[in-house]
Amino acid sequence: MERFTGSFTQQEPIPEAGIEAAMAVLRHGRLHRYNVAPGEVAETALLEEEFAAYVGAKYCLALASGGAAMACALRALEVQPGEPVLSNAFTLAPVPGAIASIGARPVFVEVTEDLTLDHGHLESQAEATGARVLLLSHMRGHVCDMDALMALCNRLGLRVIEDCAHTMGARWKGVPSGRHGAIGCYSTQTYKHMNSGEGGFLVTDDAEIAARAVLLSGSYMLYARHRAAPAPEVFEGLKLDVPNVSSRMDNLRAAILRPQIGMLDDRRARWRILYQGMEAGLSGVPGLRLIPRPQAEDYMGSSFQFLLPGWEPARVAAFVAGAAARGVELKWFGAAEPLGFTSRYAHWRYAAPVTLPQTDQVLAGLIDMRLPLTFVPDDVPVIARIIAEEVGKAAGAEALLPVATPVVE
Repeated sequence: MERFTGSFTQQEPIPEAGIEAAMAVLRHGRLHRYNVAPGEVAETALLEEEFAAYVGAKYCLALASGGAAMACALRALEVQPGEPVLSNAFTLAPVPGAIASIGARPVFVEVTEDLTLDHGHLESQAEATGARVLLLSHMRGHVCDMDALMALCNRLGLRVIEDCAHTMGARWKGVPSGRHGAIGCYSTQTYKHMNSGEGGFLVTDDAEIAARAVLLSGSYMLYARHRAAPAPEVFEGLKLDVPNVSSRMDNLRAAILRPQIGMLDDRRARWRILYQGMEAGLSGVPGLRLIPRPQAEDYMGSSFQFLLPGWEPARVAAFVAGAAARGVELKWFGAAEPLGFTSRYAHWRYAAPVTLPQTDQVLAGLIDMRLPLTFVPDDVPVIARIIAEEVGKAAGAEALLPVATPVVE
């Protein structure tokens, strides 16, 4: 049988310019974000300025992780302990984790078969809970109709924080992802679109939100050293009331990231080739449903998803195992237990999740796969053939190993 030998977790190396910049920081030893020589501008401050320019934001703050960016955003909007915060039911653990980390209460919203937020359920959840904030996850790079969503949120009085961990570099009708809501948050974790191991950004056009975020990130009253932040007078009425929750990025990671901003558009184009090749290879496979991409969405195809609608758990598990035996690593969001980076809303007991039948039906057959840029276009047909063959085997199998039915809490 044909087998794929590539790695689904191997990323591209850090660009040489990033390595050289990082070595310079290591040699002079000024890693802390405010530790600079006379006349020097910190790498972190330069990174913030450059990323703000890339997405067209007035203000930008670099943080220790994407999760730290979301928690900082929630605090900057003055979300209080016990307050409900709406979010997609289909997301990854750092999103409800950020909500829970400040003592707020995650309230999950159904998702559609297109893997985007269900606007009707959002409206009913907002009205039922009185929530005033939506932490919108563009999960796995799928963006809902942002014009319709923002019109709905404005009518409901919802402030929107966009989790753009999977959409850095993407656009909706030409508008960069993260620029529709009050705040955009991004991740630079290794498997995202820029790589610093861990890291994140917060962007906004609101001066008070930006000032709160800077103070929260641990400015030690050195906010005047920021370049992508409001003027010092904006901080005057806030600086004695906002706590220090030190989480701003250091100069080493900023140095690694700065050259990668200019690579995002090229990476989007290269990912698109892999993604569209996978679409072509899996189109028409019986029992498999592809996720349509709206024309308005200029997406980053760094991962690929498809559905196995109506498949019972044992059949899905057999398919995933068969693909893995041939070197194709797939994630299944309908499994009974969380595995690695794959978990779903029912697994997060701290959030006291309420059963969401529509989302459960979607996730029961949802398959997810990374498309790292270490793949080349010739790899894609091999992966697609293996998936198509294993779908056929599992769909026609008469005897399967028993697998526990997923438990929805």
